[in-house]
Amino acid sequence: MSQIPGTAALPFAERLDRLAEVAVRVGLGLRPGQELVMTAPLEAVPLARAITEHAYKAGASLVTTFYADDAATLARFAHAPDEAFDKAAGWLYSGMAEAYRNGAARLAISGDDPSLLAGQDPAKVARANRSRSQAYVPALELIAGFSTNWTIVSAATKPWARTVFPDLPEDEALARLWDAVFAASRIDHADPVAAWSDHNGDLRRRTERLNGARFAALRFWGPGTDLTVGLADDHEWCGGATTAKNGILCNANIPTEEVFTTPHKARVEGTVSSTKPLSYQGTLIDDIRVRFSEGRIVEAQARTGGDVLARVLETDEGAARLGEVALVPASSAISASGLLFYNTLYDENAASHIALGQAYSKCFRNGGEGLSEVDLAERGANRSLIHIDWMIGSAEIDVDGLTAEGEAVPVMRAGEWVD
Repeated sequence: MSQIPGTAALPFAERLDRLAEVAVRVGLGLRPGQELVMTAPLEAVPLARAITEHAYKAGASLVTTFYADDAATLARFAHAPDEAFDKAAGWLYSGMAEAYRNGAARLAISGDDPSLLAGQDPAKVARANRSRSQAYVPALELIAGFSTNWTIVSAATKPWARTVFPDLPEDEALARLWDAVFAASRIDHADPVAAWSDHNGDLRRRTERLNGARFAALRFWGPGTDLTVGLADDHEWCGGATTAKNGILCNANIPTEEVFTTPHKARVEGTVSSTKPLSYQGTLIDDIRVRFSEGRIVEAQARTGGDVLARVLETDEGAARLGEVALVPASSAISASGLLFYNTLYDENAASHIALGQAYSKCFRNGGEGLSEVDLAERGANRSLIHIDWMIGSAEIDVDGLTAEGEAVPVMRAGEWVD
């Protein structure tokens, strides 16, 4: 799929409109008559409005948007009483879960300040995150299980741009970040929707090959890493477009470069080092190094954000176990940009990664259809209040697939697919 020469010269409004169209048509596959629940930072209002317009053009019956305000978040940490950090808007998340159960689609616009809470009390940050995670469970279970069609897209914001391009004037940094968002989201192609169709086809071929191999485990090895990730019984690889349980084809991430599946919660062994920083709820956690034994992290450290990481791992019993493993070539479009985005949606698509916490029930044969929580647990699926991706792949990391008989089959070398 060819890229338009000089597409970056297109008016910003046209590129923003293209991104909104991709979010609705490719990301959500929104169905006529369907409601849409959207969340967004205040600085993403122009994109949220464009998405709303395209949603109604696609036949949405109602679009409801909830905005987050960084200044209000900081006001809480500056002035709220101590007991306030054990509270969360459970009524809001219960309402969202009810909407999803009744067929509403879900769209999140990311663009948060990666360092928003870096200067705040880690204990309060952890308590606030835990309270929110607990309140969010009813909605998270529906999303993780693909009960409805959902997607995440990004809007460039000034705080985010300052982090990615700290040496540039603010307006130039913002423009550069928008360019990167548009490029990664395939907006700068002659026909972005067709470009996504081609890309989804490539990812589908990868998943078909991995599903045909039926590996029992993956081994990641390279500098600072020698990790064996056992795969859940009856696991299935997914990637790109996914059919949600309501029958709607959606792309959960815009952009996406990954193929992913569910690890076995008790069969992860060895050591692993992060290859990119993890931006989590406004805290930057860098140089993560952990050791797994019998599926659980038993040693963990980080150069920055170690206190927050430690508290994350204490969220619940499943927080120190894996819920996802994903493969991404080091030459992916996002990796090729040469940028560190400090945003998990982007950085996870620049490198192979693992996720702490909740497993995707979709990543089982036949899409996990008909599997109860007991069935999923018996197959090795992890359960947790959290789902946090962090990057472990690079051009220095090799990946082998391990058969049930213990044979090692090359899957990636120097971060690239072995064909």
